[in-house]
Amino acid sequence: MSTSEIRAGERVKDVHFTEDTLSVDLVDGRTITVPLVWYPKLLHATVEQRANWQICGGGYGVNWLDIDEDLSTEGLLRGSPAPARSMPAGR
Repeated sequence: MSTSEIRAGERVKDVHFTEDTLSVDLVDGRTITVPLVWYPKLLHATVEQRANWQICGGGYGVNWLDIDEDLSTEGLLRGSPAPARSMPAGR
């Protein structure tokens, strides 16, 4: 069995933030907490934009339509930060 195999318990239950972290609660009782700086779109989003999330990807992902950001539980469990992107001037 592969260690990257998706498991039913890895579905998203809830999402919450602190000033510095993103936490995703899974249906199996675990919580994944990662530094918010890993995800610049979320770091720079307003509180309202962060709060406007929805479960996607058959329950294994989170989407923020307002800021065009998608995260998967698989990537969060691997500890994968967002790929480095160049920001447009003035941002």
